[in-house]
Amino acid sequence: MSSPITELCDALDTVFQQDPRGTAVPGLLDAYTSAHSDWEFCRHFIEGQYTRNLVRHTENYEMMVLCWGRGQESPVHSHMGQRCWMSVLEGTVEEVHFRRQEEGLGPLIEGSSRNFNKGQTAFINDDIALHLMRGAGGEAAASLHVYSKPFAACLTYDCDTGVESAIPLTYHSVEGVVSGV
Repeated sequence: MSSPITELCDALDTVFQQDPRGTAVPGLLDAYTSAHSDWEFCRHFIEGQYTRNLVRHTENYEMMVLCWGRGQESPVHSHMGQRCWMSVLEGTVEEVHFRRQEEGLGPLIEGSSRNFNKGQTAFINDDIALHLMRGAGGEAAASLHVYSKPFAACLTYDCDTGVESAIPLTYHSVEGVVSGV
């Protein structure tokens, strides 16, 4: 018997085969995150860092549950030229946009921030902004992320200097099984 999260993954398989831009992704994520909780097998929180929990990885996309403990946030980062959709599973997630100085180095320029509640979906790519994500108000949250195409490393940015660093991306769990990271 198929579960709602498996059905979502199957629908994403079809979407990205038919439309590499993923036009239908926001509607699929909105419908899933507003009505289902079978993602909780990937609900892993640990002290000191947010977790990246892989649900499915294909050549066209990867889908993860990210869990944000109290006060945890991502570094300011890029998406390596790829598209990213995020939909909130529980709590409220804050996204803060940044841009680099026109001359390159120097402090990042903070832009707009926005809070997303359960069932709301956001989209970003590198043409829009760099960003960081966190549980809003320092509270715990969980969000579902779809990246098309998958990438194994991303660029992070020091807010004070604008210096970028490439970091490898890892998973805390794969299909619910903690990987020992």
